[in-house]
Amino acid sequence: MNRRRFLLSSAVAALPSVAATPNRPNVVYILADDLGWGDLRCYNAESAVPTPNADRLASQGIRFTDMHSASAVCTPTRYAILTGRYCWRSSLKKGVLWGYSPNLIDKGRLTVPGMLQRQGYYTAGVGKWHLGLGEAEKADYSKPLRPGPRDHGFDYYFGIPASLDMDPYLWFENDRVVEQPTATTPGKNEPRGVFWRQGPISPGFDIPKVLPTIADKADSIIRERAAKSQPFFLYMALTAPHTPWVPLKEYQGKSKAGIYGDFVAQVDAVLGRIMKTLEETGAASNTLLVFTSDNGADWKIEDKEKFAHRANANWRGEKADAWEGGHRIPFLARWPGQIPAGASSSQLGCLSDLMATAAAITGFQLPKNAGEDSYNLLPALRNEAKSPIRQAIVHHSNLGIFAVRDGTWKLIFELGSGGFSPPQHVDPKPGGPQGQLYNLKDDPAETRNLWMERRDVVERLTALLERYRQQGYSRPM
Repeated sequence: MNRRRFLLSSAVAALPSVAATPNRPNVVYILADDLGWGDLRCYNAESAVPTPNADRLASQGIRFTDMHSASAVCTPTRYAILTGRYCWRSSLKKGVLWGYSPNLIDKGRLTVPGMLQRQGYYTAGVGKWHLGLGEAEKADYSKPLRPGPRDHGFDYYFGIPASLDMDPYLWFENDRVVEQPTATTPGKNEPRGVFWRQGPISPGFDIPKVLPTIADKADSIIRERAAKSQPFFLYMALTAPHTPWVPLKEYQGKSKAGIYGDFVAQVDAVLGRIMKTLEETGAASNTLLVFTSDNGADWKIEDKEKFAHRANANWRGEKADAWEGGHRIPFLARWPGQIPAGASSSQLGCLSDLMATAAAITGFQLPKNAGEDSYNLLPALRNEAKSPIRQAIVHHSNLGIFAVRDGTWKLIFELGSGGFSPPQHVDPKPGGPQGQLYNLKDDPAETRNLWMERRDVVERLTALLERYRQQGYSRPM
């Protein structure tokens, strides 16, 4: 055992009690990749994909209808989940990291696993990391990958560097590559959705088997930790249904939305397996289980023309956009005895809120330099909130376009999507609107731009965003 692990074990042993309790539940956080609000039948009764496990989870817990990712793409959302801070406050101002990008999270910044570690938790992560590895401008996978997950609060991490369509294609465990990427894949770009880039790959790395391997590893961690007297946090970052769409044979034909829908069905099966494991080990009764997505679905106009399925339901746009389809996401949570079964919440929430919520559950006092954009959603989870917890939220598109939501009003500082949907950008005309203003209560589809009619709201929301940016935080201090 190295010195760091010995010190951690000693600190945990010194705690008066580290067993899972109502104030110290296990936390299993399952983050799907590019899963849309309309993919799950518990959100969209007309979904062309069978999602029995997500539907069962909704019946056993709470379903949030106005939850948002902190960005419309993956890296910045993952940053916000783990730090409780908007990623646009970091060095990454738009887009995402790549497979060779360096570590993004600043040294010493408190993370959710780091906070729970201080509370006596065992912390593990499995799956897609996508927050950079090492300090070099280009990650060197022949050397220890530090800083990495182990430097940001994880006792253990097993995963892949970035998205499953980005090289290098390999597994790493803690700070070491499991098998060096000595082979090369030519990549693939057809049919629609079966896409990955050319690049280095480990000889034993099998792209269709990545999602099952993540499920296997998570299953084994839960079984191992459930037998211990120490609460655990498991961050399970799936690689699906992000491209490449590679459903296993047993899921092919399960949906009426092509291979994308079949891949979503496989994601639902992975959720079902984790639910079953929690139940079989007896851990389910004191585990906060969350199932959500890092952004909206990559479901384009041509996909809608081919299939009746609406992966983002009737929200405008798709992944990467400032419009609702880019960042309004499914969010299901179950915690027996704490979260009422079959509940639904219209509370405005953001995935950055995990840190403040976990702090409230465990009685941790967040310092002012941590979780700057994280709100405590525990009253909403328990369905006890009588008033809005989070009045406002800042959205951010792939191209770095800001939007701000305050109550029912939403202001986008661009005339296009700012993401993947056309038009990405529209030059404003003199005397015309410079951006987009919508009242989501009256116009949830974002069809009537009220920029010119409600200049008072434009000015108020512009000032709000500027205040959040200048002061360096948005949560109550």
